[in-house]
Amino acid sequence: MEWEVVIGLETHTQLQTNTKIFSGAAIKYGAEPNTQACEVSIALPGVLPVLNKQAVHCAIKFGLAIHAEIAPRSVFARKNYFYPDLPKGYQISQFELPVVGKGAVTIQVPAVGKNAAYEKVINITRAHLEEDAGKSVHGAVEGMSGIDLNRAGTPLLEIVTEPDMRSAAEAVAYAKQLHELVQWIGICDGNMQEGSFRCDVNVSVRPKGTEKLGTRREIKNLNSFKFMQQAIEYETRWQIETLEDGGTIHQATVLFNPDTGETRAMRSKEEANDYRYFPDPDLLPLVITEADKALVLAEMPELPAAMKARFEAQYSLSAYDASALTTSRELADYFVAAVDAGADAKQAANWAMGSVSAKLNSEDKPISASPVSALQLAQLLKRISDNTISNNAAKQVFDAMWNAEGDAERDVDAIIAAKGLKQESDSGAIEAIIDEVLAANAAMVEEFKAGKEKAFNALVGQAMKASKGKANPAQVNDILKKKLTA
Repeated sequence: MEWEVVIGLETHTQLQTNTKIFSGAAIKYGAEPNTQACEVSIALPGVLPVLNKQAVHCAIKFGLAIHAEIAPRSVFARKNYFYPDLPKGYQISQFELPVVGKGAVTIQVPAVGKNAAYEKVINITRAHLEEDAGKSVHGAVEGMSGIDLNRAGTPLLEIVTEPDMRSAAEAVAYAKQLHELVQWIGICDGNMQEGSFRCDVNVSVRPKGTEKLGTRREIKNLNSFKFMQQAIEYETRWQIETLEDGGTIHQATVLFNPDTGETRAMRSKEEANDYRYFPDPDLLPLVITEADKALVLAEMPELPAAMKARFEAQYSLSAYDASALTTSRELADYFVAAVDAGADAKQAANWAMGSVSAKLNSEDKPISASPVSALQLAQLLKRISDNTISNNAAKQVFDAMWNAEGDAERDVDAIIAAKGLKQESDSGAIEAIIDEVLAANAAMVEEFKAGKEKAFNALVGQAMKASKGKANPAQVNDILKKKLTA
C-alpha cells in the first residue's frame, strides 16, 4: 500500500516586547532563576493581568504580513491544566475568538533528488496571543528537580497551520519561511537555541488517495530545522510500519531524542475539551479598530515578496538572485547598502551571496557581525570594475580585509599596494609580454593555427605567468587573439 503523510505545524513565537504579556516584569534571557517571576506570573492572590499593547501590535503586524483576517474583537480564555511550572493552574490563551484568523504563507520547496523545486501555499488557520509557562529544571541539584518561573508570562504568538504539508521537506521549508518572516517584520528575534521560536509538529499517515485523516501524534518543542526533518521522517516511518504490522496509532504527545534519532510517547494527547476553556473574567475582550491596523501598517517594512520583485525590476537581477537576497532582511539591507555606495548590482549580489555568506556561515555569524561592511565591500568591487585588480586578486584582498584587526587595516587601496596586487592594464606592456610568450612557444602557436583551441588557453596561461598574474586577463585575451589571427 502507498501511504501519504499529513503534517500541520503549531509554532510558538516569542514576541519582541520589553515586558511580559500581562505584567511589567522583565523577560531578559539567562537571568538567575525566578528573579523575573513577578506577582502576576506566580498568581499571588488579588493580582490582576493587564494586557501588553506592544504584544497586540506584534500580532496585528503578523496578520497584515500574511494577509490574514484580523479580528475586530477577540477574547482571552483560561486553558486549565495542572503542571508544576504553571502556578495559576491555568494558562491565559485564546480559544474560540483568536486575534488573527485565516491567512497564508507561500513557501519555496527546494529540489530533492529527482524532484524539482516547487512553490506551495500553506494556509494559516489562526494565530493567537498567549502567555508562556515556566520551566522545569531537572538535575540542577542531584536527585532533585526545580522550577524556574522566569519564562512564565512571556508573550507568545502561537501560529497554527492547516494540515497542508505532505513531506518533511515541505514542513521544514514552511518553518524556515515563517522563521525569516517573523524576524523580517521585527516581532521575534528567531533565536531557536533560547526558545524564541519553537515548533510542535502534528504528523499522521493515511492511504494515498483517501480523504479521511489518520490519527495524529504531536512532536513537541522542536527548536532545530535539522531535528524537525529527522523527527518527521522517523515518525512517518514508525507510523507506517505500525499500521502495516497490524497495529493501531494512538493519539499522543511525543518527544524527539536527537541522540537516538527517535520519537517516544510522553503522554496521551489531550483534546480541547480536556482543558475546560472559558473566557478569562479578569480580561476584557480585545478590540482592534481600523485605526489600530493603520497605525501598525505605517510601521511595516517592505515585505520579502515585494522587495524581490523590486530587486528584479530596479537592479535587473535574476529571480534566483533576488529570491536569495530576500531570504533575510539583513542580507537584503547589506546588498542595498553596497549598491548605494557605488558597487555594481550583479557583482554585489554575487559577493553578498558568495564570499560574504560563506565566511559568515563558516564562523556561525550573522551578517550584522560581518567584519567587512557593505561600504568596504563596495570599495573592493569598484577596484574590480575599474580594472585595478583582477577577480582572483580581489579574493586575496577580501580575505585580508576579513582577518584585519580594525577598519584602518581594511583600507582596500592600502592592501592592494602592500600585497602588490595592482593589475597591469598598460596595453604596450602587455603586448611586449605576449610577444615574448609567442616567440618562446612557437609549437603552441602552430597548434592553435591547426585548430587546437586548447593551445590558446595554454598561451594565455603563459602570458599570465610571465606577468606574475598582474596582467589584465581581458586585455591578454584580446591582444593575444589579435596577434594570432593577424
